[in-house]
Amino acid sequence: MIDGARRPREDGPEPVPPSHQGCAIDSVRVHLPGRCAEPRSEPRAELRDRHEDGHHLHHLVWRLGPGVRVCSSAVLGGGIGPRAWILNAQVPGGYPRLDPDRHLAEIAAAEGLTGPGVGLMTAAEVAAYTTGHDGGVTATVTTGLGVRGWAAAPETTVPETAAPEFVAAEAPTPETTAPKPVAPGTEPRTPPRPGTVNIVVVLPVDLSDAALVNAVATATEAKVQALLDAGLDCSGTPTDAVCIAAPEPGPDGGEPFAGPRSPWGARIARAVHTAVLAGARPARDLS
Repeated sequence: MIDGARRPREDGPEPVPPSHQGCAIDSVRVHLPGRCAEPRSEPRAELRDRHEDGHHLHHLVWRLGPGVRVCSSAVLGGGIGPRAWILNAQVPGGYPRLDPDRHLAEIAAAEGLTGPGVGLMTAAEVAAYTTGHDGGVTATVTTGLGVRGWAAAPETTVPETAAPEFVAAEAPTPETTAPKPVAPGTEPRTPPRPGTVNIVVVLPVDLSDAALVNAVATATEAKVQALLDAGLDCSGTPTDAVCIAAPEPGPDGGEPFAGPRSPWGARIARAVHTAVLAGARPARDLS
């Protein structure tokens, strides 16, 4: 049990009260992404496991230390700013909680993580993560494609406030009755199938604000390319997330570009493509 959880950042979520959920974390470290020889030592991911409500689950932790900025779309600690850690946590299928940010804060506290951080969540098997390396860039990816589809899809009734990995209810069949109309914002939430592609990219060089945002776009383009190369007819899942971690910029402001034809953007693209392709091929084989 978690006796209590510390706030992961001073301006982050409210303090987490003692949890009713079990979260015993055992220290394990396996299959660490490799380290490339670059001017700056690259933070490495640690694979950890824990037990929650009878489930044996895994999570990845990056202990970034001082002087690192992250640009992220994560549910906890998203945006651009200094971050001391990144957490990518597996949760059970049919995830029941509606407070994923607080849940991630609990896991972070149990890991002893302090300061501002980033938390991602997925129902995919985190222990099956894949990596790609290119010129000092490391991409680490967890791939769940159970709810894959195209980004530009017909409008659904899922409220924008739905927790990560909640998906639209299945359409009625001749054997079922169509649901009654409900007021906007009160649509029911249904348990999801595992489906999220989480991408964490670590660079040894500093990037400008614009380049950090561009790096997110580059990683996303490479993800889609890899999914298509794997033979999947999708651009991803509705809950995919991207984190780009790089040193804080110096007086020169950092590398100005991270598009796919810039030196560092090209490395990001190749590393992400390698990692996503390796994770997507098993999903294709199971389809």
